[in-house]
Amino acid sequence: MYKRGDEKTIIGYTSGVFDLFHIGHLNLLKNAKGLCDKLIVGVTSDELVAYKNKKAIIGHQERMEIVRNIKFVDAVIPQNDMDKFKMWERLKFDVMFVGDDWFETEKWQELDNKFKEVGVKIIYFPYTKGTSSTLINNALKKLRE
Repeated sequence: MYKRGDEKTIIGYTSGVFDLFHIGHLNLLKNAKGLCDKLIVGVTSDELVAYKNKKAIIGHQERMEIVRNIKFVDAVIPQNDMDKFKMWERLKFDVMFVGDDWFETEKWQELDNKFKEVGVKIIYFPYTKGTSSTLINNALKKLRE
């Protein structure tokens, strides 16, 4: 946690694959930055994407570089583990931002309770309607057929 005089600096954290960067990604980062002073973004490694039986089109280093250059982002780190609490133990962020597609899922209810115990708030942002990397990938597949 950073200090600015007597004021506490709010550290925010979010993570994602950020493949085929689109307006939904930008909305997430912009909205997150509006609710914290410093925004740290974890970019999912290629190995972790593969673990989820998917494959990123853009390589991990390039995805990190793209996210690093978004003006709302203060720091970028690799996300090599799905355990968000381990990341908190490492970074000690105050607030975590996720898409509302996870809201009230069993996994995130458990995480929410665990984070409350250490004073971390989880904020769920609405998914940007009409766009996602999956939709873009499917459209590209159809174009190639």
